[in-house]
Amino acid sequence: MSQLRIALFSGNYNYVRDGANQALNRLAEYLLRQGAELRVYAPTVPEPAFEPTGDLVSVPSFPIPGRAEYRIPFGLSRANRADLEAFDPHIIHTSSPDPTGHAALRWAQEADIPVLASVHTRFETYPRYYKLGFIEPAIEATLRRFYNRCDALVAPSQSMIEELIEQDMHDDIGLWSRGVDRTIFDPSKRDMDWRRAQGLDDNDVAIVFLGRLVMEKGLDVFAESIIQLRKLQAPHKVLVIGDGPARSWFEQALPGGIFAGFQTGAALGRALASGDIFFNPSITETFGNVTLEAMASGLPVIAAGATGASSLVNCGETGRLIPPGDTEKFASALAPYCNDADLRAAHGAAGELKSRDYSWDAINKVVADTYVRLVETRRDVIAKEAAEHSAATA
Repeated sequence: MSQLRIALFSGNYNYVRDGANQALNRLAEYLLRQGAELRVYAPTVPEPAFEPTGDLVSVPSFPIPGRAEYRIPFGLSRANRADLEAFDPHIIHTSSPDPTGHAALRWAQEADIPVLASVHTRFETYPRYYKLGFIEPAIEATLRRFYNRCDALVAPSQSMIEELIEQDMHDDIGLWSRGVDRTIFDPSKRDMDWRRAQGLDDNDVAIVFLGRLVMEKGLDVFAESIIQLRKLQAPHKVLVIGDGPARSWFEQALPGGIFAGFQTGAALGRALASGDIFFNPSITETFGNVTLEAMASGLPVIAAGATGASSLVNCGETGRLIPPGDTEKFASALAPYCNDADLRAAHGAAGELKSRDYSWDAINKVVADTYVRLVETRRDVIAKEAAEHSAATA
């Protein structure tokens, strides 16, 4: 591992904080600690959300129309290619099937080195939230072509692996799960003074939404489920942790909701542990870092029974899994937790216990081992082909 050179490609490594790039930076830290050499190629901005881990090389990119906080990388510049050649990586790791990811894949094939792709989000589901669902099959076909040209994939949950196999994305898919920082996310971080400052009485039951406020996180399903919950007259308040371009829409859809804004680090751990129930209706995540963080914070979880959450939540033990989009069933699942403090405590404690199984070093070692396997396999193939050629020309 200490002799390995890895070129990592990311569509968003540090300019906007999200679960995917947090996982990539933790992986980078682990690899560097093991003595590997790492070079990261990704879009950059003057004021990123956080400092990158490892050497970061800027690739060409442009802001997404209507979502300028995100950028689309569009290939490799001449300088990028020269930098790659000088670095001479043993393996390419691409974390996004964007134009730069495609360019990196072509470069690797020309250089005859292996490519590992990590799957972080269900890109094919995004158009549903912008009334463009009809293009989903075309996106899925494009993803299939990209992933099948890679040597192997890693995905963050068993449910996502099963989905990828069903979609015929690849037949060599490993599990790269996610860890949780227990110094930040823990029931002990609950802060009653902070709750009161947000307008929550000590006896209020706070249903938490945590994430970037964009429509693809299921904001419409969350809001409609709360409307249905009100009809059941279950006592509750809504606590929204996060910010984003759809905040004004969400505020209008959730009158009376408490919007705590963007939180990070210890402040995020405090805010999450100060809630009572975690509600995640999103279907776009391949793992659901926020779900694991909520479990570690001692909250029962109500989530869509989709990729990610279905591998984390034990239905009836740590929370409930509900068919995606079924707002009436979401409300019916939330109501008992609003009314029963003992149920909240029992399922929250069970979720916290399960969250202890997720160690970052053990998880990241899986990726490192995959790198080594792919590099050794490629070297064996090249050596075999050379021997066969030598024998044929002897």
